[in-house]
Amino acid sequence: MWGGRFAEGPSAVMREINASIPFDKRLWKQDLRGSVAHCQMLKAKGIIDAADADIILDGLAKIEAEYEAGGLVENLALEDIHMHVESRLAELIGPAAGRLHTARSRNDQVATDFRLWVRDSIDAITGGLEAYAQALLRRAEEHADTVIPGFTHLQVAQPVTLGHHLMAYHEMARRDLGRFADARARLNECPLGAAALAGTGFPTDRFMTAKALGFDRPTANSLDSVSDRDFAIEFLTSAVQASLHLSRLAEEIIIWASQPYGFVKLPDSYSTGSSIMPQKRNPDAAELVRGHAGRILGCMTSLMVTMKGLPLAYSKDMQDDKPPVFEAYDLLALSIAAMTGMIDEIAFVPERMRAAAAGGFSTATDLADWLAREAGVPFREAHHITGRAVKAAEDAGVMLPDLPLETLAAIDARIDRRVYDVLSVEASVASRKSHGGTAPDQVRARIAEAKQQWEKR
Repeated sequence: MWGGRFAEGPSAVMREINASIPFDKRLWKQDLRGSVAHCQMLKAKGIIDAADADIILDGLAKIEAEYEAGGLVENLALEDIHMHVESRLAELIGPAAGRLHTARSRNDQVATDFRLWVRDSIDAITGGLEAYAQALLRRAEEHADTVIPGFTHLQVAQPVTLGHHLMAYHEMARRDLGRFADARARLNECPLGAAALAGTGFPTDRFMTAKALGFDRPTANSLDSVSDRDFAIEFLTSAVQASLHLSRLAEEIIIWASQPYGFVKLPDSYSTGSSIMPQKRNPDAAELVRGHAGRILGCMTSLMVTMKGLPLAYSKDMQDDKPPVFEAYDLLALSIAAMTGMIDEIAFVPERMRAAAAGGFSTATDLADWLAREAGVPFREAHHITGRAVKAAEDAGVMLPDLPLETLAAIDARIDRRVYDVLSVEASVASRKSHGGTAPDQVRARIAEAKQQWEKR
């Protein structure tokens, strides 16, 4: 490969550390697409002979068919996917293969291949996230009225509906989709034609190759073109945020599936047993999703640290840009699929949720709100009155709705029988009618809006 510059070949260690084919073989489709576009441009501009160009294009089509059939054979001496393609092309068509590399470098070639791969991966992740978000939407609609405890500090706070809870994760997924869409829009510029770092003296048409590869435009600066990996970092930061959201729901499923909670029954298809305890149904899929978030975060950190001190333009450190991106994609795609399947198949247990929602004096705020609204008590004073009522219920070993009226009236004479209309969990939930609140009507309204948004996509 290195021509006459070196008298001796690389050592075995150098050959191994320098080779990237074990991982960058994943770019073979993108590499062939880029080579086809480049060859067509060279032909159109008369930079290479039309007959040679046609022979090259025919050879690239044959390589594509071979690789589709699993025919790529790794050779560390050929270093990377680009040289594997070029070497195989030379075997197939002879010296004309050498003309394909006219007016390009491996630097702009790999930058183009990698952008194409990340763009394809964003499209795949977007499809997965859309399916996940719609699974949440379906289950939320099914449980728009189902009462569940809302928590702060993992303590029962106020009753909400399960539909409202699931729609919170739908909102997270919607933002995740937005982040990936933004990242895709920014990466959609084509580095091909920037050559090694300074551009080329050949009369190329970078707009032609950009259009052929589905990019919006060519990149504007040749130095930046070959050294930029912002698009990969943005992909990773979007992947991290999405994985954190998946991990939060996975954690809740793990908690809900535990015997003290019993809010859900895990499907057999997303559970495992124990090697020693036959009664166990372990939430392994959810636990692995939770664990994958940490690995994806590590992938982002890895690439950021790799890039943090690199001078312009290309440095060999950047060969290590792809493994963390590939790993993060694999983990995120699998996590999304697992969470979508779990949401689709999980069985909720409304009676356990309802019972838990009634505990912990979860309607205490409703008493305070009633005092402020019906009796004109300043809310801060109403808060203190309610605290005394909670203490009385705690001492009596009953819930707030079970306190006798005389006990409540003794705490504050402004409390009358109407207060019992707001102290049940159903009444509490139904009263939260503010936009985005947990009242079933509000939940259904947000679901309807979400459905309309999906129809417009």
